[in-house]
Amino acid sequence: MLRSLPLLAIFLVGFALWTPSSHAQHCRLVPKQQVQLGTIPQAPLGGAGNNTVAGSGSVQPSQTVPTSISASPSATPFNYGKDTIRGVNLGGWFVLEPWITPSIFENTNNSDIIDEYTFGQMLDPDYALDVLQNHWNSWITEDDFIAIKAAGLNHVRMQIGYWSVPITSDYTNYTTSVSPYIPGAWPYLLRALNWAKDHSVHVILDLHGAPGSQNGYDNSGRRGSANWAQGSNVNRTLDIIRFIADQVGGMIDVLELLNEPAGYQSDIGGVISGFWQDGYHAVRQVAGTSLKVMIGDAFLGVGNWDGFLTAPSAQGVLMDYHEYQVFNYNQLGFSQDAHITSSCQVLNNLKSYASSNLYTVSGEWSNAITDCAKWLNGRGVGARWDGTWQPGQQVFGSCDGYSGDSSTFSSDYKKFLRKYWESQVAIGEAVQGWIFWTWKAESADDWSYQKGLSGGWIPQDPTDRMYPNICS
Repeated sequence: MLRSLPLLAIFLVGFALWTPSSHAQHCRLVPKQQVQLGTIPQAPLGGAGNNTVAGSGSVQPSQTVPTSISASPSATPFNYGKDTIRGVNLGGWFVLEPWITPSIFENTNNSDIIDEYTFGQMLDPDYALDVLQNHWNSWITEDDFIAIKAAGLNHVRMQIGYWSVPITSDYTNYTTSVSPYIPGAWPYLLRALNWAKDHSVHVILDLHGAPGSQNGYDNSGRRGSANWAQGSNVNRTLDIIRFIADQVGGMIDVLELLNEPAGYQSDIGGVISGFWQDGYHAVRQVAGTSLKVMIGDAFLGVGNWDGFLTAPSAQGVLMDYHEYQVFNYNQLGFSQDAHITSSCQVLNNLKSYASSNLYTVSGEWSNAITDCAKWLNGRGVGARWDGTWQPGQQVFGSCDGYSGDSSTFSSDYKKFLRKYWESQVAIGEAVQGWIFWTWKAESADDWSYQKGLSGGWIPQDPTDRMYPNICS
């Protein structure tokens, strides 16, 4: 255990795990030569060809921070567009979310600590690092990768915040300060990438938090205003993406440029398409063509991205679509059957988009039909479902038996959860794949793939169906 290591020592260990390349990249990039991929919207994204192999930090699995690395290629390439992505998110590991691990926040005894930003801002840095090291070392272990593989899944989507990326001034003209965030997760990420490789699990690495916050959600690192489009934040993010691609591009399969940017906010909506394009070219310049690039719909709907970054002007790009039915009153009012119907409508929309645009993945979704999970809407914030979110709003009922410990779930509810799981899997199976959110949570079993497996509402074989053709 490294609980007693001081912060400086962790910095030194983390920086020892990688060596910057001899050249820095500071400019906007021009598109690579266009490549004709045929008449389909995108040729299959798999294949071993790559004109540049990115850096590959490799570590041996252990229960402490790794102290050395060796060159190590990624696993056999996944045949994107032909084989179906079936995966799970490892949420709450390298980017804290209060609802996934409420105990971490409760143990601070400070209700003003609501996200990872305030966690670093309001706690003694040595104590904060101690807590985070224990969490990084224990929340997900090698056994989880073994269990994920045994569950018939072939992908994990892993989240990282910009503050955990050890970029130096050799790679950027912008600040490298991440204060008040507590850095140090990078060595644990490297270890996780090797666990994935050892157990033949493919990796989508997702930049989940960007400078300034791209959406103002606590899952971006900082709850409040979304200021990502201000100042140098966007260009700084591009340098971070370039660094990630250069350092671990050979250990991952897909690099997601940014999670859930708030495109509905005018300043972010005004820059997001340019960021997707510049980020794509940055990855291609340093990591070649075998590393796939993932973008999102930025809450604007996939139809807003018709013809964007498609062949022949781009290649190896995937669209990430997130579908939750719990964050507005209209959807919370759905009957159980209406939740199923809504899923099937999403299926048709995504299938239409994917048929003539980018390969598409249902990259976040869950079994939840309420927002009852403790602090799902933020630390100290209640639920719409039971009227504890805001006074004077519609109330749907008690949260009892809908979230929390699955021992309170009725047999009828579990039966519905299985049916709802199948309807949402059908979305991903109709396009290029799906990734459930999330593998585990401390006290929200309706959101946990792990608990779904043990509770019986998620099958041990993800291709098993009790309700075949549910969307037909």
